[in-house]
Amino acid sequence: MPDPHSFSERRWTSSDGLTLFARDYAGGDGAARLPVVAIHGLTRNSADFEHIAGLIARSGRRVLAIDVRGRGRSDRASDAMTYQPPVYAKDVLALLEAAGIERAVFLGTSMGGLIAMAVTALKSRVMAAAILNDIGPEVDPAGLARIAAYSGKPVDTPTWAAAAAYARDINGVAFPHYTEEDWQAFARRTFKDGTEGTPVLDYDPDIAVPIRAAGGKALVPNLWPYFRRLARKRPTLLIRGETSDLLSAPIAEKMQKAAPAMHYAEVPGVGHAPMLDEPEAKAAIFEFLRDLP
Repeated sequence: MPDPHSFSERRWTSSDGLTLFARDYAGGDGAARLPVVAIHGLTRNSADFEHIAGLIARSGRRVLAIDVRGRGRSDRASDAMTYQPPVYAKDVLALLEAAGIERAVFLGTSMGGLIAMAVTALKSRVMAAAILNDIGPEVDPAGLARIAAYSGKPVDTPTWAAAAAYARDINGVAFPHYTEEDWQAFARRTFKDGTEGTPVLDYDPDIAVPIRAAGGKALVPNLWPYFRRLARKRPTLLIRGETSDLLSAPIAEKMQKAAPAMHYAEVPGVGHAPMLDEPEAKAAIFEFLRDLP
């Protein structure tokens, strides 16, 4: 049985020459099952999946948790306008080709779910099933404006205590139950040691350039055609944080009406986005995966 915290480092090259990184968790013993490709949110990285990825791997599925370009251990792009879901989706497809994976289950948190929809539009046959974590084809403008307000902005975090305080200030509304220890762990996932030994956010500030360039109207994408193509033709699970300001309850209801066969789970007392270590999220994910090849 593999160590749930153990992973190999996998690197591949994008079409524009970037070296990209993923955590590669080997599946447990037994018959081979469809692998899971996990994709994080806008300002995050593969460390967000360190809990759930290990559990899924231990259950028998290989997991590839990606650092999207400009985040974590993946290269930063020289052209900031490539920080957009269609390009991210092409990067993911390049990984699948390099790894020899023809079909996979996609697990996408926030932006990661948008990337999964883009992958479906580009190469539908690779998408065997999808888990969308607190994201849909439409988002609440208030939640997106909140995220856009801090993305790419400089922060003053001279110590790890300051980094934890910043993490709490930005995300406290989503995780009101977190302890100081939780926020310290959160900071370790989202910051890295800078050149002067002080914590710095682990992403390229220029990821926000396309958002600013698009303007306010483009902040709210309309991806309903992509979602219908995804959810009507393959198994799909939607996970929503009960107090999410990005995936509002009315939007989740619209998604359920558009895709009646879609599985749905709500995580109580949590906002955008569940970390997938919550009991309700884990139970929904493993029940969903149980019925997949």
